[in-house]
Order: sequence, then C-alpha cells, then structure tokens
Amino acid sequence: MNIEELYKSCDAFLQGHFLLSSGKHSAFYLQSAKVLENPKNAELLCKNLADIIKSYGLEVDKICSPALGGILAGYELARALDKPFIFTERVNSVMSLRRGFEVKKSERFLICEDIITTGGSALESAKLIESLGGVVLGFAALANRGFCAVTNLNTKARDNAKLPSTLPCFALANFDFELYEKELCPLCKSGSEAIKPGSRGN
Repeated sequence: MNIEELYKSCDAFLQGHFLLSSGKHSAFYLQSAKVLENPKNAELLCKNLADIIKSYGLEVDKICSPALGGILAGYELARALDKPFIFTERVNSVMSLRRGFEVKKSERFLICEDIITTGGSALESAKLIESLGGVVLGFAALANRGFCAVTNLNTKARDNAKLPSTLPCFALANFDFELYEKELCPLCKSGSEAIKPGSRGN
C-alpha cells in the first residue's frame, strides 16, 4: 500500500505553510480527514494497521484516541481489532475523559492517532489512561511525521520525540518532513503566514 499516493489521490497531501498541533511549522501537511472521508479508505488503512499490530502479538482490551484528529482512525482500528473504542478530549486545555467513558483497573490500551508528529497528544492520552488505572501497551497511527520511532518500520526517534522508547509504536508509513520552531521557520522569515489546518479551507 502506497500511503503517499493515497493521500495525494484524495487531495490530502497539502503544501503551503502550516501550524501543526505540536506548535511547529511545516511546508507539508497530511489532511487525514480527506482520506478517511471515504469509509472504504478508512477500513482498508485500519485493517492493514490492525494486521501489523496482530503480527507483533500485542493483545489489548480497548483502543483510545485523542480528539479530534485521532477519532476516525481509532474507531476504525478498534473495529478491525474487534475491540471497544473511547476517546479523550481537552477541557480547558487539559486532556480529559468524558461522555461516560470508563477505564477499568489494569485494562490494556493502545493509543491511536491519525498522524503522529512528536507524539504529544498521544502521550497526554496515555498518561490520563494510566492515571485512571489503565495500562498503555503501545501506540499506533496511520503515518508518522519522522519524529517518533516506529517499531514495524525500524525508524529511529529524534531528540524531541515524546513517546516512550519502552513501548512499541506502529504506523503504515513514515514521512520525514522538515519541521520548524516558529522563530526559526524560513517560511515565516519570507513573510508567509502559517495557517492551522482545518481553517481557511484547509
């Protein structure tokens, strides 16, 4: 499966000047919502991701995703693995569990994102699950932006990767995009204004 070609065919491989949820800037953005707009794409991608996870023998009880971006991928992955699904969401900037979702003591979780950059949101969800008595066994995403180590792709973590090196992370593809801090961003220095994906038609 060529993930890059699939994103491009769905007009989801964007070029411009973007402000990512991590706070970093990039000239490229993967708009997973455009890919997952087609349920057949969602099913195919997450079935492939589920097969990778199964091949590593990871046994989990439930899938959890941080809202909003990870919800579609997490739900489809849960369906492919035949497991329940919950999601976390920020309330006053604090990652929280709402809507009647529960975490049982020692319940085993996989945290799923659509795209992982530094892994900050996924890690926030993992810490919340663990604070409620759950056990996080690993992470998964449709694609990795080149920062976090991916177990099945044998990629190495960069210095600012936030996911723990002791837990596996699975992804279908790795995109090694250059990311910039705002004050070091050459796109900003050229006078371009970063836009947050989801706004202005992006």
